[in-house]
Amino acid sequence: MDINFKSAPSPSYVVDERLLVKNLEILKSIQERTGCRILLAQKAFSMFSLYPLIGKYLSGVASSSLFEARLGREKMGREVHIYSPAYNENEFDEILRVSDHIVFNSFSQWRKFREKIGSAPKKIECGIRVNPEYSEVETGLYDPCAPYSRMGVTEANFRPEELDGIDGLHFHTLCEQNSDALEHTLQAVDRKFGKYLKKMKWINFGGGHHITRPDYDIETLVRCILLMKEKYGLQVYLEPGEAVALNTGYLVSTVLDIVDNGMQIAILDTSATCHMPDVLEMPYRPEIIGAGKPGEKAWTCRLGGPTCLAGDVIGDYSFDEPLKVGDRLVFCDMAIYSMVKNNTFNGVGLPAIVSYNDTEGLRTVRQFGYEDFKMRLS
Repeated sequence: MDINFKSAPSPSYVVDERLLVKNLEILKSIQERTGCRILLAQKAFSMFSLYPLIGKYLSGVASSSLFEARLGREKMGREVHIYSPAYNENEFDEILRVSDHIVFNSFSQWRKFREKIGSAPKKIECGIRVNPEYSEVETGLYDPCAPYSRMGVTEANFRPEELDGIDGLHFHTLCEQNSDALEHTLQAVDRKFGKYLKKMKWINFGGGHHITRPDYDIETLVRCILLMKEKYGLQVYLEPGEAVALNTGYLVSTVLDIVDNGMQIAILDTSATCHMPDVLEMPYRPEIIGAGKPGEKAWTCRLGGPTCLAGDVIGDYSFDEPLKVGDRLVFCDMAIYSMVKNNTFNGVGLPAIVSYNDTEGLRTVRQFGYEDFKMRLS
């Protein structure tokens, strides 16, 4: 690792553009091999200062709200797709202005807005999200096909008589998974909704594809894409978020204090609940450069944040020697679901946003202060 993290602000998110390009090249190669179009799912990674770079490789953005759609239109300027469980009527005119594809979660939403879409000044392609009632996601919080899910139209509720004006079908059933899960899901989609695909222009495989993970089976993904192209003549879209920025970013932090309560506890200027909420929500234990699992190295401690939340604990780690106040710790894989989900609970400041490339080295893109905390309140 040739980045001097001691020169970065603390705390800060640091994205290595070299690693980002490596991921983007993998995704671009899949587009070239199959003719599919891959979109950046902004819900995972919205560092828009890098959108011009990402736009050189990908086909556009997938959005979950008006604001994400606007961001993609303004900062990348390629295809803009949007899906929401329900659209706010007050926002829909602007959604029409910035979007190219609009996916509806229900036929009732489609009926509500189809007239507006028909009178829009530009052609907007529309889709329906389907729920194949099949997934291999083990954590209920992330399973779009769990019982009583609000996501997508099931086979029993599908309305083929209302497909006039619908250009494609969308499904999303994966979460950090390999292509075998996609292949199994696609079989369910084809069995339940294949008869309607003959009339469609496209199909969207959604997100959750861990394409840039070292053990990912790209050949199975390619086979799935080509199956839909050859069987139904469809344009295939994918909208991974994690795969774009997987393992490209870091969170730099500093030890503020060491306390003892049955074990050594290091208090950092970085908070799990504020700066890396997926550590608590997923949950998972992020890797730290130079650290090991508890007991693996000579000195074990617990790492916690500076907030008043008792559970603001990042995890237990071991180090070659005891930590000291002022030491820097660098958490790995902190580009995804970090900047987009962070918050200012307790008035804790947001980490700076930093990029690194071989030409400019470390570049602080943005720093945050009191006004950023204050502007969200009244």
